[in-house]
Amino acid sequence: MKGLTRSRARRLLAAMEGRRVLVVGDVMLDEFLWGRVARISPEAPVPVVEITSQTFRLGGAANVACNVRSLGGRAVVAGVVGRDPAGDRLRDALVLGGVEDALADDDGRPTTHKTRIIAHHQQVVRADREETGEIGTVVEDALGDALRHSARGVAAIILSDYQKGVVTPRLMKKVLDAARREGVPLLVDPKVRHFALYRGAAVVTPNQMEAEQATGVRIRDTAGLHEAGRMILKTLRCRAVVITRGEHGLALFEQDRKPVEIATAAQQVFDVTGAGDTVIASLALALAAGATLPEAAMLANYAAGVVVGKIGTATVLPEEVLAAIPA
Repeated sequence: MKGLTRSRARRLLAAMEGRRVLVVGDVMLDEFLWGRVARISPEAPVPVVEITSQTFRLGGAANVACNVRSLGGRAVVAGVVGRDPAGDRLRDALVLGGVEDALADDDGRPTTHKTRIIAHHQQVVRADREETGEIGTVVEDALGDALRHSARGVAAIILSDYQKGVVTPRLMKKVLDAARREGVPLLVDPKVRHFALYRGAAVVTPNQMEAEQATGVRIRDTAGLHEAGRMILKTLRCRAVVITRGEHGLALFEQDRKPVEIATAAQQVFDVTGAGDTVIASLALALAAGATLPEAAMLANYAAGVVVGKIGTATVLPEEVLAAIPA
């Protein structure tokens, strides 16, 4: 298979400009406490981190939307937040990031809020504040109304499932209906527990561990990888499966085509947080811009290779993707 040339990537990135993508799923607020370690606590054998700064970033489905926006697309995000300071901060960040807000409020649950303590460019610990039970029917209906309205005129729909309670059978049906009604591809970043719900999606992007768990196949070589990919294709009856493999790149499986393995484009890896968000955002925009699936997968691989070289939940710019592609 021919590689993706820089000139072809430039044309695709230009065509991605202004394409509107709806992202549905579990939105999160990512908090980062940055500091340094100078000693071990006398109270327990743990490092004492002296905090020097604090930053907030959008996570989960909200980070997918930010990646769509940073790559030149227009993004709208539909999810659920609590009526709390984290929810307010998340909404404010969406406005600052130029992402349309189609969120539903839930008085009975907190906004998913992850706090990471980083010292000397290494994550020391993470603390999560969240409720992972399924959203109630009232909130589910409100979110369904919001996504149905927001889906009008989109070029693609992404479902970002972090298994925090937003993706329910009823909501999944609404998402599939919206994609069919608009005639656009639905791409899913999945969780194994919900695999059966995704049947009918165009593209599913499990990581290697999720592919193993979903199929019961240990991926230790090419044969295992190909078996897992084919099983997921058959089970979900989707157009394509993209298995992301960290330092091993990714693998593309299409119906009635030979599998395509793409080696990682990362030059250095600092943090894989949010790399899957970058992959699915890149795939969706590239397909909306007219790329073939192999082209979209290669472009997504370059984008992920850039983002893992950054610390924390991050996004990637078109010029960074282009710079990563050999001339």
